[in-house]
Amino acid sequence: MVFFARMDFSQGNLFGYIEDLQELTIIERPVRRSLKTPEEIERLTVDEELNDIERAVYLLSSGQDIQGTSVVANLPVLMRQNPAETLRRVLPKIREVLHVAGVEMQLTAAVSFLTVLQDESVSIHTYSHSFLHIILQNLEHRDAGVSNAWLETLLAVIEALPKETIRHEILNPLVSKAQISQSLQSRLVSCKIMGKLAYKFEAHIVKREILPLVKSLCQDVEYEVRTCMCRQLEHIAQGIGTELTKTVVLPELVELARDEGSSVRLAAFETIVNLLDMFDADDRSQTVLPLVKSFCEKSFKADESILVSLSFHLGKLCNGLYGIFTPEQHLRFLEFYKKLSTLGLQQENGHNDNQLQLQTLEQEKKYISVRKNCAYNFPAMIVFVDPKNFHLELYSIFFCLCHDPEVPVRYTMAISFYEVAKLLNSGVYTIHKELVTLLQDESLEVLDALVGHLPEILELMTTNGGENSGSESKLLSIPDLIPALTTAEQRAATSLKWRTHEKLLQKYACLPHIISSDQIYYRFLHRMLTIILTNNVLPVQKAAARTLCVYLRYNRKQEQRHEVIQKLIEQLGQGKSYWNRLRFLDTCEFIMELFSKSFFCKYFFLPVLELTHDPVANVRMKLCYLLPKVKSTLKIPSDKHLLQQLELCIRKLLCQEKDKDVLTIVKRTVLELDRMDISLDAFQKRFYENDLLDQEKERQEHLLLEMEQLEKEKQQSEGRSTNVNDKIFEKKRRDNKTSSVLAKSMTLSVSGSSSGTSAGKEDKKSKLVRSQSFSTQALHPKYSNIDKCPNKSTATGYTSSISGMGKSCMLSFTDDTFRTRSTGNSGNATFPSSSSLTTSRNSFNSADQKNNGNKESQSRKMSIIAMNMEAFALTGGLNYHSPPILLQ
Repeated sequence: MVFFARMDFSQGNLFGYIEDLQELTIIERPVRRSLKTPEEIERLTVDEELNDIERAVYLLSSGQDIQGTSVVANLPVLMRQNPAETLRRVLPKIREVLHVAGVEMQLTAAVSFLTVLQDESVSIHTYSHSFLHIILQNLEHRDAGVSNAWLETLLAVIEALPKETIRHEILNPLVSKAQISQSLQSRLVSCKIMGKLAYKFEAHIVKREILPLVKSLCQDVEYEVRTCMCRQLEHIAQGIGTELTKTVVLPELVELARDEGSSVRLAAFETIVNLLDMFDADDRSQTVLPLVKSFCEKSFKADESILVSLSFHLGKLCNGLYGIFTPEQHLRFLEFYKKLSTLGLQQENGHNDNQLQLQTLEQEKKYISVRKNCAYNFPAMIVFVDPKNFHLELYSIFFCLCHDPEVPVRYTMAISFYEVAKLLNSGVYTIHKELVTLLQDESLEVLDALVGHLPEILELMTTNGGENSGSESKLLSIPDLIPALTTAEQRAATSLKWRTHEKLLQKYACLPHIISSDQIYYRFLHRMLTIILTNNVLPVQKAAARTLCVYLRYNRKQEQRHEVIQKLIEQLGQGKSYWNRLRFLDTCEFIMELFSKSFFCKYFFLPVLELTHDPVANVRMKLCYLLPKVKSTLKIPSDKHLLQQLELCIRKLLCQEKDKDVLTIVKRTVLELDRMDISLDAFQKRFYENDLLDQEKERQEHLLLEMEQLEKEKQQSEGRSTNVNDKIFEKKRRDNKTSSVLAKSMTLSVSGSSSGTSAGKEDKKSKLVRSQSFSTQALHPKYSNIDKCPNKSTATGYTSSISGMGKSCMLSFTDDTFRTRSTGNSGNATFPSSSSLTTSRNSFNSADQKNNGNKESQSRKMSIIAMNMEAFALTGGLNYHSPPILLQ
């Protein structure tokens, strides 16, 4: 049983409820007390008669911290408005305040000083005289964040300062700041400044004044300083050149690579990798390669801290040292990469579960990072092993990375998939299964990463698809492509990530170049219409509308095109929901963009004008914005009646419109329409490019209609040819029966005559000679399209199989072709005369030639049309990188 508690509204309980409400009001009282008191408001009040400079000085002198911070943030504006007074009165106050200012004001000041430099409000000489000292004073602030902010400002200022100013104001004090007696923060700042100064001075000055400090800091007692200085060696090497790098920087890197601190070794390794291009072959083989091998060997044993960095730089390392590798070393580094690519997956593979220890969460994150870096380096490793050896050496790793259990790894593979496909080129067909796998991935992040280059990937798949590539069998090169694409779209549609869905629909506009028109019509086109009608996200609906228009543009069957147009008009243009009618206007904009003017005027012009009577003001308003584009599709004088309809609708809107906003837009639109010039049927200089493009669009639409008609004729011709061939096959089967009976009777006759007289033998010889001469005449090279029989000495040799039969050619054999006549024991066979056979074959040959001529003319016409359409696409008729495939 279920018991329901009833509320008791008696007087006692009501007082209880009131007390509870009073407790709630007590909670709000501290919030009210936190508001400013009248005295505080009085202190925050500033005289309105003060100008900007006076107000800034007053707030910095007697205002609160928040007011002072506001003045500092507004410093760039003051410098632009009145630089002289700002430098004379405001900047000294800011210097005083910064000594005791909090973190927020310090950070704001660092940003404002940098903005003043970038705005170039004052000369660089004035800036260095007024601002540089304040920056240098705050470099060693006790707060690390503030110190770094001022350091970033100083490094940006060094780029603009002259050499003499840098030498006197920065370099000379730097010598004392870098000493071991100075604080840790001071030495760290000195390291970063020296990395920037190496670019500003000549090599001999750097060698004399900066490199001694560099060596000293590389030997510092604190590992943080050694690490910081090691990372700056890359900038110093690029500033001093190859020779000094080889003699000074490389020995320091070798020593730092053996440092006791793991962070120092890691910094040394990464610096060596970044400087590979500056080392010659001897340095690489004698110094760099042993170091790298040492890092690889220790990464799994004593120094796992370097594992993530090693996996990230492995591709660059392998290709940078490629020229000095022996075959054994090449194989060793490849095996090392394969080991890293599956690191941490042993337990999931089910090997020795009881013996393996449970990995910590930190180790799992590290291993995921390693496999992610391997995925990032996969294109570089393809170059390392040569794309020809991909299937043998790397395909198994590619498969594992695409099926990795962690999303970041698969995401990285999806991003690099296009690069892999480009590198494989003609061998791209080997990875089509992984493309389908990533399209069906459970993570939308992976799908979003893959979709970015989906059109280019699919184009590579179809053009370089191995044995199955080509327009006739383009779908065979990517099995399960269409189900994978539809599944990906449905998963994106059911998620909350509408941007991924929008991006996917935009990329699906490439499908007319990939799959056939019928496949698009039955699997994708109606889905786009459904999205427009049912989806609630406007960008997704617009993306679906544009893609639908592209599909309609390349649809090759007029019946299907008419059906889609009818649905657009009925379900969108005449739909019950005003939202659908708005989407109809969006779709019409895409129609005007992709199709010719005549196409729009034929199918959509009048349905658009009907919306001038729409009961919803928003629809009429959107239509008014669209009317100038609608008018631009007209051509005079052929579309004069449509122009009259347009003018009539505008008059009705001006006279009958009651909504003020719509009426305002109508009046504005009328003025714009009056200023518009209408295209003529003949070309005009002003509209030459647009008219030329429109003419090409119209020409391609006519070509599609012609292609459809030719395909229908071809199908009808093939159907009749199939019927004729079936009849000939049946006749041939009956003739084979007759000839087999004849052969048996001839065999009996010959065996009977063998026991007869010599006259019988002579008769048999003469018949054999006649048979041979007949077969020689029958198989003249002129009639080489008739198949030769395997046995020419018998009557069955004339049985023929005819290929390539046209609709107007037919060869028939009557049952009277072979007649047998028995005389005594020597069964004589009477054959048709050679002249009658020749006449029959000549008639067949002429008919066959006629049919072949018709076929050749048809194929020539289709090829000319296809070439015309390809030429249109190459001229940039539509924004697609390849012409549509027109032949199925």
